[in-house]
Amino acid sequence: MRSFVYHGQPRRVVFGAGAISQLGREIEALGARRALVLCTPGQRASAEQIAQLLGARAAGIFDRAVMHVPIETAREARELARRLDADCAVAVGGGSTTGLGKAIALDSGLPILAIPTTYAGSEMTPIYGITEGGLKKTGRDAKVLPRTVIYDPELTRTLPVDLSVTSGINAIAHAAEGLYAVDGNPVMELMAEEGIRALGHALPALRAQAQDMEARGEALYGAWLCGVVLGNVGMALHHKLCHTLGGSFNLPHAQTHTIVLPHALAYNAAAAPQAMRRIALALQGRSAAQAVFDLARDNGAPLALRDIGMQGADLDRACDLALQNQYPNPRPLERAAIRQLLQDAFEGKRPSG
Repeated sequence: MRSFVYHGQPRRVVFGAGAISQLGREIEALGARRALVLCTPGQRASAEQIAQLLGARAAGIFDRAVMHVPIETAREARELARRLDADCAVAVGGGSTTGLGKAIALDSGLPILAIPTTYAGSEMTPIYGITEGGLKKTGRDAKVLPRTVIYDPELTRTLPVDLSVTSGINAIAHAAEGLYAVDGNPVMELMAEEGIRALGHALPALRAQAQDMEARGEALYGAWLCGVVLGNVGMALHHKLCHTLGGSFNLPHAQTHTIVLPHALAYNAAAAPQAMRRIALALQGRSAAQAVFDLARDNGAPLALRDIGMQGADLDRACDLALQNQYPNPRPLERAAIRQLLQDAFEGKRPSG
């Protein structure tokens, strides 16, 4: 008989086409009166629409969210929230914006309402990450978990297909590592397998027809499940590598996850065979690593780190950083094998098994 611990985390999820219309009611349910709307520079128009929907409840817009949450940006946003007397924040967008909201909540305790427009899944987690001095530091704190999440597939219409694919595979990474997490449990494993299945089915449909709302809804559903997994169990080698590559070499988040995941799965395959079988089954593939690689390749995603800005000369340093402060992993981290993993990901090789 298997032993495990399951701890559910409190959050409210509102899911469905047109769900954004309930924003005002959800802000009121938080007991808030003035919301600072957060976004990236490229999503200013979406933030303005959210502010218009909020009306008098909108305190203002901060539109400078960026990848990996530089500590300077977090401090600037926190100060603006204080000056505007905001008592909550609405994060509209992907992981960069949600991450900024978490950084605000970490110090201020402001409640966060998240409106995801990508499949990042960070809105479902108490995990935060802040980059300072070229290093990304992560942690867990219940204060940063968004109180409410509104999932509206209509809001993903503007997410380009290429970003939909990489964002979706980023979500699959959360579920894949959840299947061999040291603190895993049967509830998360069921969610993980279903999340991978949903995204594996939705992403090719989205590439075939970008405005297929059924596919966008299924992708968002899969991302929600994968995000729940990320928020409830620990991650392993794959996430350590991606945090290193993103935080220290400023590589784009979703694309990095997409490229690294097949190689991290191949590294762990022999040490976590049951998890690999479930991933392969969910993606209807022969092996977990190859199925993920083929999903990326067949849907136009980048396959090589060198194609997204990684320099070959930096691979040794990346390997050294990845071996520091190691995450629990099914297979012990071996320097030579990790260095080869990074080389294979740099060149975009298809895993052999």
